[in-house]
Amino acid sequence: MRPSCQVGCPPGPSVPSVTGCSPTRSARRPPTSASGRCDGAPRSTLGPSTDPDVRSTVRTAPPRESDFTSRLRSPAVASRVGVALGVCFALAFVTGVVSHWAQAQTWWIPYPTAPAWGYRVTQGLHTLSGIACIPLLLVKLWTVFPRLFQAMARPTTRTGLLQLLERASIAVLVAAAIFQLVTGLANAAQWYPWGFGFIVTHYAMAWVAIGALLVHVAVKLPVIRAALGADVESGALDRPGTAPRSAGLTRRGLLTTTWVAAVVAVLASAGNTVTPLRRVSGLAVRDGEGPQGVPVNKSAESAGVTETARDPGFRFAVVGADRTVELSRAELEAMPQTSATLPIACVEGWSASGEWSGVRVRDLLDLAGVPAGTDVAVQSLQQGGVYTRTTLQGSFADHPDTLLALRLNGEDLDIDHGFPCRVIAPNRPGVLQTKWVRSIEVQA
Repeated sequence: MRPSCQVGCPPGPSVPSVTGCSPTRSARRPPTSASGRCDGAPRSTLGPSTDPDVRSTVRTAPPRESDFTSRLRSPAVASRVGVALGVCFALAFVTGVVSHWAQAQTWWIPYPTAPAWGYRVTQGLHTLSGIACIPLLLVKLWTVFPRLFQAMARPTTRTGLLQLLERASIAVLVAAAIFQLVTGLANAAQWYPWGFGFIVTHYAMAWVAIGALLVHVAVKLPVIRAALGADVESGALDRPGTAPRSAGLTRRGLLTTTWVAAVVAVLASAGNTVTPLRRVSGLAVRDGEGPQGVPVNKSAESAGVTETARDPGFRFAVVGADRTVELSRAELEAMPQTSATLPIACVEGWSASGEWSGVRVRDLLDLAGVPAGTDVAVQSLQQGGVYTRTTLQGSFADHPDTLLALRLNGEDLDIDHGFPCRVIAPNRPGVLQTKWVRSIEVQA
């Protein structure tokens, strides 16, 4: 008796047998799957398909949700990482709104002058919470990636329409989140490869991101509640086909790794704001070094004021409604001097404190007969630029620690810190602490 064929795909009637099986007239080739093997044949006995049609199918067919079987890609992990990501995004959003409020200068609710370190803290939290979002977002996207290949109902049905809207909102959320993180990091490094205004666009996209996040949470709330209420290793909410629990990285292990990555990212950048951490903050964009112990964002050379700032004939002007007073630096030094320890905090997230000495702005405004509570404009020697002319609101102008500074940490101002004089005020963004001040004027 001839041996029967037990392995591989039985050859067709016109193909000679290579397994010892003689072809029979009734033998037929069984159907093959997209993987190139015979349905029902043991996987271990089959090599790669030589059929060019099958190879073409394998190359072009998109993956299916069921192809992703890792237990780590589960609602239990996604929900927990999502909660942490949502908290960080919310913190970044709130502190970003505060930063925009501080810089806008025109809001009908005046920005507070106290505490003096307030902006330093809120802007530091803004950048650090954004940095924490990076590893959290990467893990979140990796976890939910298989959902991208979930089969959808027809868009003409109610279910299909809801699925389409959900995916559209997720696309907006992911795109806005990535945009915010990328542009925020670029701003921290003062790298602007784009042609749009960073502040306005970043602020507008923050509202898009937070709106899409709220929609996403509302849609997924039942799943989030169920996942958070169950043990993280529970498979109750797992997708069909999820691999059983086995040796290797567990869900708890993945979550622990994620939390550690977020903390390390924060610590590696926190030295921008938290001085004691500068030694371990390898990713901090400012190391605390600079003239007179304070970092510099824009130098006098880059601002084009090297000659005008050092001009011996420099005269500072206070322009009131009915009177203008001009003073040389020597005359400013002869006036009563006040010292205040104040931080300078920049929108990029770094900050540093210094002891500033100079003339109170309120005393200068009194010389020109400017009433208390009046908003004034501060004009720099720098020509061009968004912040060469800024508004000093009345509450800041009247504050006893708001100075036209002449000295920093016991020395005359370095030219890169604003020589011959600069404004320094409590709880105010660094971009509004105008350097190389030419005049302070009552706004028309």
